[in-house]
Amino acid sequence: MVAPASPTSNPGQDPTQVASLLSDAATRAATHLATLDDRPVFPAPEAVAALDGLNVPLTEAGRDPAEVIATLDAIGGPATVATTGGRYFGFVTGGTHPVGVAAAWLATAWDQNAALGAMSPTAGAVDRIAGRWITDLLGLPPGAQATFTAGTSSANSTALAVARDRLLSDAGYDVVAEGLFDAPPLRVVVGDPHSSITKALGLLGLGRNRVVTVQTDDQGRYLPEHLPPPGEPTLIVAQAGNVNTGASDPFDAIADHYAGSPHW
Repeated sequence: MVAPASPTSNPGQDPTQVASLLSDAATRAATHLATLDDRPVFPAPEAVAALDGLNVPLTEAGRDPAEVIATLDAIGGPATVATTGGRYFGFVTGGTHPVGVAAAWLATAWDQNAALGAMSPTAGAVDRIAGRWITDLLGLPPGAQATFTAGTSSANSTALAVARDRLLSDAGYDVVAEGLFDAPPLRVVVGDPHSSITKALGLLGLGRNRVVTVQTDDQGRYLPEHLPPPGEPTLIVAQAGNVNTGASDPFDAIADHYAGSPHW
């Protein structure tokens, strides 16, 4: 069984204990990765059932840090899904290169806050550089802003919020100051959207049932000839890499369809 590490045995108080704890975790992690091909992609039922062993009462004293890591490895490890292995064909889950894992460990040990440059110059610099690399890779205009999110739901919510605010601003309405109560209507166009789009539309006050659904082909791509005509403020949800097929919407054709319209 496992419980939080004891506050009275904080490894931060003893450099030797810190080194031993991190070394032990690294060894266990390396062993886990080395044995991916030797076990099923999905854990055995008994391994999943054994996870109940982690559900212990919260105590004042906690447990020895080394015992916590050992217990997590013994109980949690066997119940993991081998998403980083070559035999995983489940959800859209990417594997990690060893250097990425090592860099993540280092970043975790740094424990920096990237919100402001004054809080961590290193985190701020890395954030800006990675953003520039991504915009270059995608061929986006110079100066385009990039931000990093926790996942698809938060990314799509952020993108839709930016698009909503821009369209309403172009229409002369300040949604940040006034809210959506008297905002002019926006037309939201979707084809074969990811489920997170539907969630975000409800969250942002755009309405899940007020969208215009456009016919798509058998790969989930917009059929441009079915796009609604330009003329009214339109928010178009297009995707690069359909989650089911990997196909991308015809961005050039969409842009050509609305070329000259100031509201999309």
